[in-house]
Amino acid sequence: MSSLEKIALFIDGSNLYATSKALGFDIDFRRLLGEFQSRGALLRAFYYTTVIEDQEFSSIRPLIDWLDYNGYTVVTKLTKEYVDATTGRRKVKGSMDVDLAVRAMELAEHVDQIVLFSGDGDFRSLVEALQRRGVRVTVVSTLSTQPPMVADDLRRQTDVFIDLAELKPKVGRDPADRPRELRQPPQFLTRGSINRGDPVE
Repeated sequence: MSSLEKIALFIDGSNLYATSKALGFDIDFRRLLGEFQSRGALLRAFYYTTVIEDQEFSSIRPLIDWLDYNGYTVVTKLTKEYVDATTGRRKVKGSMDVDLAVRAMELAEHVDQIVLFSGDGDFRSLVEALQRRGVRVTVVSTLSTQPPMVADDLRRQTDVFIDLAELKPKVGRDPADRPRELRQPPQFLTRGSINRGDPVE
């Protein structure tokens, strides 16, 4: 029986992208995997992202494909477009929060630690629920931006908080060094950002 701590990574793709971009570097996902493999027995590394429905080519596709072939479990969801009844404006709805939370709870009995790459305050209750099941939770986001990318209540709830800025030497890459197939920045649907002119809910 291995005495290594069993770890699972849960990456909120759009949140991690926004955080690393705000800090001025890209994530080298090969190095990120290696970093956490060195910290224990890495059972799974989940990467969650939304994909725009009916878009023939998404600039995030090369990244998704690369992650899928290089040790990550990629979970995608198509966004839904609808017309807001009150404003008559076209909106895009897409969130992976529930999918991520359900999978984390399912995995809780098999791991010692879950590392959550997100600063989204909506995950505070998930962190609390995981802790009640005896799982230590580490949150990776940043306080180094103005405003901080991590919600204060999430940071206070977590067992360990790692500032992504501190991980830069281990998992960062200059955007100019991005592999050719990933040169186009991915188009994520994130809270507070607009994609194709549509507000995101």
